[in-house]
Amino acid sequence: MKRLIVPPLLFGLAFVVLLNAELLEPLLRTLFPNVREILYARIPLIDLFREHVMMVLVSSVTATVIGVSLGVIVTRPPGRDFLTVVQGLSSFAQTFPPVAVLALAVPAVGFGFRPTIIALVAYSVLPILNNTIAGMEAIPRELTEASRGIGMTPLQVLFLSELPLSARVIAAGIRTSVIINVGTATIGAVVGAGGLGVVIVAGLVRDNIAFVFSGAAAAAVLALAFDWLFGRLETLFFAPRARVSR
Repeated sequence: MKRLIVPPLLFGLAFVVLLNAELLEPLLRTLFPNVREILYARIPLIDLFREHVMMVLVSSVTATVIGVSLGVIVTRPPGRDFLTVVQGLSSFAQTFPPVAVLALAVPAVGFGFRPTIIALVAYSVLPILNNTIAGMEAIPRELTEASRGIGMTPLQVLFLSELPLSARVIAAGIRTSVIINVGTATIGAVVGAGGLGVVIVAGLVRDNIAFVFSGAAAAAVLALAFDWLFGRLETLFFAPRARVSR
């Protein structure tokens, strides 16, 4: 019971302190007594936090749709010839630094939200794609043949047999992708997308460590919160099956 209650309370307390100026200021003045300007005053931190969460959610959902769809397509007989090509292109996309992707995307789509989403999706689709392929390839062929043998159509085999069996592996890839996006989304501030990176960049420009700490701490707590949430969801949906199988 404590495992269910204590972490959300701790995360909630951390967010309340980090996103509330009245509570955050005493903490920062204690940690950084020599810094004159403690709080980033141009935009409330909670507004930047909402922008950051929105970027993470949109990019993660988009990467999930692309990664799972491609993973399913290249593990079907008609698309298996493209498996190596798709994996190679995805790996190549992740070798590009997100800032480089931003630099290429801005001339095409302008500044703001869209180039940031493009960079985040390009950088985070690989774990989902690889885990989808691994999960689908790990399914015993006998189970697939048995599903067809009882009269299932190819779509029924996919949605009622293969995807449920590979869901745990796919979920692990999505979890990794979301955590990557929480950290990488801070670069959105460079092209005017907002988010917690605004405070971090302002701190770097002004040599203000309190600003950097505020943005980085909020992003770190958000990443830990997402990681805990995915862990609980995996336990909720997959642990009972594991116990039954034993």
